[in-house]
Amino acid sequence: MSPKDQQSAEAKTLRTIEIRTNRLATEQLSGDYRSVIKGQGLSFREVRQYQPGDDVRTIDWNVSARMDEPYVKVFVEEREMTVMLVVDISKSGRFGTARLNKGRLAAEVAALCAFSANQHNDRVGLILATDEVEKVIPPKKGRKHVMRVVREILNTEPRRSGTDLSAALEMLYLVARRRSVAFLISDFYATDYERSLSLASARHDVIPVLLTDPRDGELPDVGLASFEDLESGEEVLVDTSSPLVRAHYAHLAKKERAQHVAVFRKLGLDHCVVHTDRPYVKPLRDLFARRAKRVHR
Repeated sequence: MSPKDQQSAEAKTLRTIEIRTNRLATEQLSGDYRSVIKGQGLSFREVRQYQPGDDVRTIDWNVSARMDEPYVKVFVEEREMTVMLVVDISKSGRFGTARLNKGRLAAEVAALCAFSANQHNDRVGLILATDEVEKVIPPKKGRKHVMRVVREILNTEPRRSGTDLSAALEMLYLVARRRSVAFLISDFYATDYERSLSLASARHDVIPVLLTDPRDGELPDVGLASFEDLESGEEVLVDTSSPLVRAHYAHLAKKERAQHVAVFRKLGLDHCVVHTDRPYVKPLRDLFARRAKRVHR
């Protein structure tokens, strides 16, 4: 493919993702997003005369003394938020046996979150990582900025192949000083990230989004087959015709998934799982619904 054709294909892909995710953000996630992604803190708006039922702690004693009657301070919630997208672009993202590979799925999920944030005038920032931080885009507002974020996720060619979520989480802790909502989008082929996740979640509202493919949890029966680890490059020959081999593989995959979920629950983090072979809006809507239910209790 010539550079011009490649550029045209990339532009078409970006436009397709923009149309799809912007529509989904508008039609299916807008209300859910507003109900659970809330601003942090209060800002002063005005003073007014005290009314029965007002919290006496809001009385402005200086104004009350000057006016010779009680006045209270009125505060409003700071609606504006920062949404950070922390996206794993390691080589395992190239894997996919269904409608999308994990890399494209990550881009579409991130785009959906970004367009939802943009519709509510929130800032969006980006951290791309492998086993090192590959790129950081500071948070800004606007559709043009959101398009740049999605373009970077799609087109950034990683220098490294592995996964180290600790590096990405430590960068999040450093670059986002104010409390933010951070979507951590990865297939979580990583270890030893719990401490970094704990530190990041102490400052930010971290939401892990776990990417998965049907073949992550089961092997097809295709006889002797050579499998390559996309991140390490290691190859192994597997007899997939053996029921014991397939059962062992499924057991290990289920155990690994359970370990990640146990970490999320231990830290009190909401999370969702999105699949390369299924629509990804429903898991996000279910996630927001759970959060909304908890917020409104």
